[in-house]
Amino acid sequence: MLTYSFTDIGSDCLYIHLYKCIQKDILSGKLPAGTKLPSKRSFAKNLGISTITVENAYAQLQSEGYIYSMPKKGFFVAQIAPPSKMPVPVPDSRTPFPAASPYQIDFVSNKTNPDNFPFSIWTKLIRETISEKREELMTTPPCGGIMELRMAICDHLKAFRNMDVTPEQVIVGAGTEYLYGLLIQLLGFDKTYAIENPGYQKLKKIYQSNRVNYCPICLDEEGMSIRALEASKADIAHISPSHHFPTGINTTISRRYALLSWACQGKDRYIIEDDYDSEFRLSGQPIPTLQSIDQSERVIYINTFTKTLASTIRLGYMILPKHLLERFYSSLDFYSCTVSNFEQYTLAHFLSDGYFEKHINRMRTHYKNVRDQLLEAIKNSPFSSRIKITEEDAGLHFLMHIDTTMSDKELLQAADRAGVHLSCLSQYYLDTGETIPEHTVILNYSGLTPDQIPDAILLMQQFL
Repeated sequence: MLTYSFTDIGSDCLYIHLYKCIQKDILSGKLPAGTKLPSKRSFAKNLGISTITVENAYAQLQSEGYIYSMPKKGFFVAQIAPPSKMPVPVPDSRTPFPAASPYQIDFVSNKTNPDNFPFSIWTKLIRETISEKREELMTTPPCGGIMELRMAICDHLKAFRNMDVTPEQVIVGAGTEYLYGLLIQLLGFDKTYAIENPGYQKLKKIYQSNRVNYCPICLDEEGMSIRALEASKADIAHISPSHHFPTGINTTISRRYALLSWACQGKDRYIIEDDYDSEFRLSGQPIPTLQSIDQSERVIYINTFTKTLASTIRLGYMILPKHLLERFYSSLDFYSCTVSNFEQYTLAHFLSDGYFEKHINRMRTHYKNVRDQLLEAIKNSPFSSRIKITEEDAGLHFLMHIDTTMSDKELLQAADRAGVHLSCLSQYYLDTGETIPEHTVILNYSGLTPDQIPDAILLMQQFL
């Protein structure tokens, strides 16, 4: 009979620990498809736990498609992927990604660890979609995306971000970069776009490639500087107020209202609110969106499922103010939706059936555990007296300020030689003549596993 240890389960409750043990054995092939699982009563007796614990673990496994039940026969391991297809890769727990990497520890990459993606649920929903939506899958969707997904997004935004939007306002596209291009066409190539400095470097490249004017705006401790924004004569402010990258700053409520006031002072002024990482705020309640407090329809909200699901799922969406919808559909409705029906219907079910909420809760617990272990390891490291940590509650990265005589270039070279991929805050500044802080490292832990943390500390010790 199956036997698992319950001596060291960390913060997991009993049934979650049992669920993870069985799930791991199914994915590794130790429990092949068709294997009959022990009865709940005999399994509980063998493990020394309650029948309710086993029942809850089986229920979770069944709801995610790992196992199935047959009346009067019991529970059996499901076929996760058809035999004719390539099986889902199960990477070695010592390495975060199946592909080879030149680095032993990567604090920069946003790649998704395969262990963290809900493959079994996604497979189950794809099968259901193909079975139930054959006609819809072959029907050309509206340029804004299929209505079922847009309705599911609205329900999610209402529940999680307290946003009241209609499905008609939702425009689905293949990632935020594609949507940025649509917005430039919608708002005008003659406009000047303000971007955060420091900030997401790809934005600069997107605006440059579209041959539109952009201007970097400095930040203070409350967010984008209003004084600098007004002096820039910009028409559009492109910001990430709920979790700025890379500083981690959350725009204060007073600054949010000041930004909305700035937008209302010009006829064609708008704010593009990039809410890319809001689901992974690890302490306190989610920060309210600018869109939810906007009374003048000046905020265009953008988000993506790239961070929450997988870096390879190129599916984003934007919420247009109602008065911009007519302009969008009269001038840009010739564009076909760039996301396949298969992906849209699958994601719609993932959202509406409650799987997304469960996934976010599970990932939030996972990331918090990784972050806490990493912070504790840094605190107890030989170099702890030479560093200071800030913005540890911001999201999937925090800042580490280092007391060193090395320049940032020398620091990155030393890290590279040690096999550690790092980035510095100074790399995200546009050259505007202002003082750029040095010796501040961005530690993105989204691809890190707890097993890697001791090695990470040892390697960081080499150059710190």
